[in-house]
Amino acid sequence: MSSIEDFLRENKPQVKEDPTFILEAQRRMVQVEGIKAEVDRQRSRGRVALIIALCGGLAIGVFATAITFLYPIDAQSSAEGLLRAARLFLQDYRQYLPMPVALLAITLAVVLFKRPARI
Repeated sequence: MSSIEDFLRENKPQVKEDPTFILEAQRRMVQVEGIKAEVDRQRSRGRVALIIALCGGLAIGVFATAITFLYPIDAQSSAEGLLRAARLFLQDYRQYLPMPVALLAITLAVVLFKRPARI
């Protein structure tokens, strides 16, 4: 708010001798502050949603990695289905599974410890 005050002091605009001008300006400033507060609330909600999504992805990734390493599937098994296909895929590419899990963990750490910017 000081930048607006500095601007007005430097430019010295002509103001009518209308007492409602100051009240109107104050009312608009209150509205601006309300908008800023709402933007901050929305940013906070988005940050919480991002953290929840990252935690969920991290948990699912750790679970998938653990299942793949602890319970290998027999490729000659006669059982069919989506779960078997997913397990076979994970079994074939299990050496790459820790990479997305680590990326999720790093991203989660960055998001959690980054200080929100203040405007």
